[in-house]
Amino acid sequence: MRFHLLGSLEVVDDGEQVELGGGVQRAVLGYLLLHANHVVPTSRMLRALWDEHAPLTARKMVQNAVSGIRRTLAAHGDDARLHTHSPGYRLQVDPDNVDMHHFRHLVEQGRTAIDAGSAQRGVALLREALDLWRGRALADLVERGTMWSELAAVENERLLALEDCFDAELACGHHREITPELEILTETEPLRERLCQQFMLALYRSGRQVDALKVYRRTRMALVDGLGIEPGRELQQLQHLILEHDSSIQAPMLVA
Repeated sequence: MRFHLLGSLEVVDDGEQVELGGGVQRAVLGYLLLHANHVVPTSRMLRALWDEHAPLTARKMVQNAVSGIRRTLAAHGDDARLHTHSPGYRLQVDPDNVDMHHFRHLVEQGRTAIDAGSAQRGVALLREALDLWRGRALADLVERGTMWSELAAVENERLLALEDCFDAELACGHHREITPELEILTETEPLRERLCQQFMLALYRSGRQVDALKVYRRTRMALVDGLGIEPGRELQQLQHLILEHDSSIQAPMLVA
């Protein structure tokens, strides 16, 4: 079986989606997958599912969900196992069968390639990793109000991978190709200065200096209004270099 977290929770066996039961069972499975191969204390599970407002039957509901997950795993003859392990539970699963872990492995390979000077190879690996995403991590649970810190952390991993990919794309001279994607991302993530810096650079290298400076002003306004801070030194320096048409920010000369 393959376990998909990067989007709505899915379990796929031989190309067919597996029935995962009700909301509590899906939430328990999702949380255990986020911590696959590690012991998750029952008390932590209860806080994750209900904050400080767990019903009196919460522990029994988790036990029932665990039993349902075990039946599902057994029915499909998978190597994954859900163990009771004091003080809670441990979902034993091959990381290669979890899309989140596959994503992390590809990202690591991509960054290694970039560090070794193979930007094109790095872009290909990072794009392969990012293509695993089908929406927000555990999107179906998020729609029901789940606000786990682990999900925010996984989303940040996606954005960092995107930023690394854009840096490599810029190094390959792909500024025009990535401009539309950066336009959307900087509107949804206006406080991420690195994305805004990349967008400004892509615009400038595409001959759109005025638009690049507009992005700086928009970003500065978002930071001042939202966080009460000025843009960081790197973003301010890029604005200065754009105004001066500095040669250091021109598109790289690529060898054919």
